[in-house]
Formats: sequence, C-alpha cells, structure tokens
Amino acid sequence: MAYWLYKSEPATWSWDQQAAAGAAGTFWNGVRNHVARKNLKTMRLGEQGFFYHSNEGKAVVGIVEVIRTYYPDHTDESGRFGMVDLKAVEALPRPVTLERIKAEPRLSGMVLVTNSRLSVQPVTEEEWALVRAMGGL
Repeated sequence: MAYWLYKSEPATWSWDQQAAAGAAGTFWNGVRNHVARKNLKTMRLGEQGFFYHSNEGKAVVGIVEVIRTYYPDHTDESGRFGMVDLKAVEALPRPVTLERIKAEPRLSGMVLVTNSRLSVQPVTEEEWALVRAMGGL
C-alpha cells in the first residue's frame, strides 16, 4: 500500500470542508502538474494520505482515503488531467507543522521538504508512521 500527501489552501478547500463531506467524500480536482497527475494515476482504492494545509497554517491536519481511482477532471478543458475521490478518515489530534517536519532529521528526505511545491506527493511508510506519531496517532 502506498501513502500520499495532498496539499490544499484552507481558503480554497479546508480540512473542515473535507470532513463535512462525510463518507461520500469529494473529488480532488484542479491538479495541473504532470508529476502530481502521475501520482494520482498510481493511487489505489483504500490508500491513505495526509491532508496538508498549505500557505495558511502549513501543517498536516488530517488523514484521507482514496474512495475512487483516477478519472477525468471535469474542470480541465484540455482533457489531459484527472482526479481521484477522497474521504476524510480522521483529524490529527495535534497538527504537524512544516516547521516541525523540517526540524525532524528522519524527515529530511520527505518530498514535502525537498519539493514543497508538488501538490500531490508520495510519502514513505517510515514518514507516514513518524508524522502520524508526531500528530498524536
């Protein structure tokens, strides 16, 4: 099983909105980066990821799960990009800030640290376990 990190600006789509969508979840659209698109195409049902508030807050705040695999993004007029559907699984008891992630030497290779602009990124099993623990899970 793979793990992921999904970045969203809270003013555009927040953890609270994702959680309010309930078990039906929502689509994760608007990705226009080819590497992020490749990551979306790789995802399988049931895989989980961190929900990360970018710009405002800059912190991992929750965990989401893939409930529908890659399909065309209805907001992409070019027809080149797609999306997946995600549902909220649980909030982290303590948000894990980018500052804390950067301060942890074992996370120095995390894509969030090395390529912070990528909106959908892989997370290793070790990174997954460590960030979850830092967040109180």
